Amino acid sequence: MLREETVFGPIFSRRLGTSLGINLLPEKGKICNFDCIYCECGWNKDGRDDTVIPTAAKVSADLKNMLVRLQKQGTKVDSITFSGDGEPTINPAFPQIIDDTLRLRDELAPTAKVSVLSNATRVHLPEVFQALSKVDNPIMKIDAPTNALIEKINKPAPGYDIARVVEALEQFQGNFVLQTCMLRSKEYDFDSSRPEVLDGWMDIVRRLRPREIMVYTIDRPTPAQGLEKFTVEEMTALVQPLIDEGFRLQIKG
Repeated sequence: MLREETVFGPIFSRRLGTSLGINLLPEKGKICNFDCIYCECGWNKDGRDDTVIPTAAKVSADLKNMLVRLQKQGTKVDSITFSGDGEPTINPAFPQIIDDTLRLRDELAPTAKVSVLSNATRVHLPEVFQALSKVDNPIMKIDAPTNALIEKINKPAPGYDIARVVEALEQFQGNFVLQTCMLRSKEYDFDSSRPEVLDGWMDIVRRLRPREIMVYTIDRPTPAQGLEKFTVEEMTALVQPLIDEGFRLQIKG
């Protein structure tokens, strides 16, 4: 499964263009409070060999070195993206790292956006929300509308509550991006196209009214076997009610 250095890429992202990645978790391991059946980083149990979390100083130094190198090469970066091997907001220095990254972006890559891919589990913490509010693209994940359905696809750590997540996301007042992964699995009894999943998820979208919705499907090897992807045409048909209501959607196969 995928393992990333603290600063990696740039790579081409289906959703963000030329993306320079930042991994705030171990370079040879995985730490996450989700254990998604489709995660390209594999199961949590298989990523326990390395538990060293990078400091704010290391992230800043590595990012500065990379941005200087890319600047000399004439390589344009569309997004500096926090993703990596697990949930980035778990890093205790996350707020400081965001401030450092914004400063370096302004200095060395002023046209780049700063994006954070998060499962939204820690938005209710004031320091995490404040940090996420500073970035250009806080991209928050909700794959299903109930705790029982989220258990099937995301396998969250104990204590997860979708109601608390939705309430916390309301703090953005719509100024965030919502992402969801659509897939089918007979083994895990999950199908994003079922009314129990789709209708409830669309109700959450209507409540939160995010400025953009990213809908995508699996594109890389997954730890769970037998997962089925959706086509762009299928996903477009499923979310057509939201398109008709004026929501801005980005749909990627």
